[in-house]
Amino acid sequence: MSWLTVIPARPNVSWWDLVDILVVSLFVYQVLKFIRGTRAVQMALGGAVLIGLFYGSEWAHLETVSWLVRNLATYLVFALIVLFQSDIRRALAHMGRTPFFRFFAADKSAEESIEELVVAAGMLSSRREGAIMAVERLIGLRNYIEGGIPIDAALTYDLLVSIFQPTSPLHDGAVIIRENRIAAAACFLPLTTNPKLGKELGSRHRAAIGLTEENDSFAIVVSEETGTISIAADGQIERGLDADALRRRLPSLMLQRRRAARNRKVQYT
Repeated sequence: MSWLTVIPARPNVSWWDLVDILVVSLFVYQVLKFIRGTRAVQMALGGAVLIGLFYGSEWAHLETVSWLVRNLATYLVFALIVLFQSDIRRALAHMGRTPFFRFFAADKSAEESIEELVVAAGMLSSRREGAIMAVERLIGLRNYIEGGIPIDAALTYDLLVSIFQPTSPLHDGAVIIRENRIAAAACFLPLTTNPKLGKELGSRHRAAIGLTEENDSFAIVVSEETGTISIAADGQIERGLDADALRRRLPSLMLQRRRAARNRKVQYT
């Protein structure tokens, strides 16, 4: 009956204790969610067996088994680092893509994305390979992304160039970029119905204008006939750009709007 006298003597549970338990619970949940379906599950079961052997040997006074398990545990950490180095990198990269860390790295990522877009547009322009690259800003482009081929890959110029090669099955359509990643390719955009546009504008230019008429995104267009680079934004199109002019133009479209989005979030919180 001694345990009945211990219960009233236990310290009170504060809010910080509840927060502590919640944080640990969320951490364990995320770890289990991350290793689900991977080989780490089998390793976790093996670790559970070792823990069971340790406590079982202590309870049954099996000194040899207890000594063996304690010595194995010393090298187990190093073995896990070697065996799961790729999974650990993937977990850290996944953590770095969370909104908390993306808030601080947004400008740097945007600058890197600008350079990738400029290099890709310059290469496509020199080859006279048509392309249209739409960049999502505050208003989402989910409807157009779902209508294309999902990719969800890092934004790199070599991937963009390979997508718009004439022999690629994804070249016919637009690439949509969201949060500095290629969200989808072969996306079909609405054509503008503005009668004031010149007849020399092709379907890519009209699709870029049509998209920017409906939302705040902007689009980079490379002409297949002339190789010139154009930018469509707010239902207007700026033509006759080269790689250097594009590099000077993109920061005002990507960085300023991103900072405006941050300020709006701060005002609402």
